[in-house]
Amino acid sequence: MTATAINALKSSTDRLHEPQEQPAAWSAVLAMSVCAFALIASEFLPVSLLTPMAADLHVTEGMAGQGIAISGAFAVLTSLFISALAGNLNRKTLLLGLTVAMGGSGAIVALAPNYFTYMLGRALIGVVVGGFWSMSAATAIRLVPAHDVPRALAIVNGGNALATVVAAPLGAYLGTVIGWRGAFLCLVPVSLMALAWQWKTLPSMQPAARAPGIARVFQVFTLFKRRPGITVGMLASSLLFMGQFSLFTYVRPFLETVTGVHGATISLMLLVIGAAGFIGTALIGRVLQRGFYRTLIVIPLLMAATALALIAFGGWLLAVVALLALWGLTGTSAPVGWWAWIAKVFPQDAEAGGGLFVAVVQLSIAVGSTLGGLLFDHRGYQSTFVMSAVMLALCAALTTMTARAAKTNPARTSGHAPR
Repeated sequence: MTATAINALKSSTDRLHEPQEQPAAWSAVLAMSVCAFALIASEFLPVSLLTPMAADLHVTEGMAGQGIAISGAFAVLTSLFISALAGNLNRKTLLLGLTVAMGGSGAIVALAPNYFTYMLGRALIGVVVGGFWSMSAATAIRLVPAHDVPRALAIVNGGNALATVVAAPLGAYLGTVIGWRGAFLCLVPVSLMALAWQWKTLPSMQPAARAPGIARVFQVFTLFKRRPGITVGMLASSLLFMGQFSLFTYVRPFLETVTGVHGATISLMLLVIGAAGFIGTALIGRVLQRGFYRTLIVIPLLMAATALALIAFGGWLLAVVALLALWGLTGTSAPVGWWAWIAKVFPQDAEAGGGLFVAVVQLSIAVGSTLGGLLFDHRGYQSTFVMSAVMLALCAALTTMTARAAKTNPARTSGHAPR
């Protein structure tokens, strides 16, 4: 969720700005960055360890992949309700509690004697994901003066970017050296370090005087009715994440059974995906400036073509490496474009729109990984990859409709003409 904090910046700054400029708490910002790294690593670690986990828990790869789905489902619920349920609880206490829960999730999964306990640990990390990203922007804004907020947000999300590059290949490597349980246990000391660092450096943060009630939670859904094309755009973005994670969740068993690679080679190939994604994220801003909606349309088309090409050339190692690099380049950068779309269509409601988008993304990840797992188990990887391609193609079609709606009603979406 790299762009969640950035796109909530303007509206949050206005509400949380204080009359006297506060000293910058950079150590607290770094502590949150470490927490973000551990969180992203925890959320997607099963992707790189799916095969040994499934074998040890005596379930199929598809069932093990449901650990991604259940974390996404609980992240949806948490992102929508945590502000109302937390009430007047000090936000520092809440963040520390979420960090404890993150370490607890890693321990529960690592020591899970059965599939049910594993899924319980994965549900717990979903709660942390939804809670942390829903609060990250407002927290960072309260740690530094207004003119340093962009830098603080970049540092917090730097942990996210680093985890995107190294978590999957490092997890696969640790899985071969100390086993998948050992890999999950490694998350516990990282969580404890983040906990101690945050406890030491985070200031007391009382909630806003007017805490939202349960009824206000559901008012976020009225955003769908405010501008034309919003519902279609949200559906398009949802299909992007469904298509992406229906395939990506099961890339390791695909590499082992179809491409025929194992051990350190899998770690290297996952590193290729992460490195390409890092490059794509760095370049996507300039590409969006040259053609905003055109980029949002082309990306899912390239990903759909990649999914189909992996079926055709899955047994050719060099082709698979190149295709997975293209997948990482496009798939990792795509969310940045959709967060920019949120800022365009909700210029006065960026925070509310961002909260809604967090729920949409997590729900889509849950649905995509669930459907992908069911097809992978019962119909084979080809069916999973074809479904991914179909979803991504539909995403491109709906994005085209969204672009036309924006062009027809430019004054009600953004000040920039779409291209």
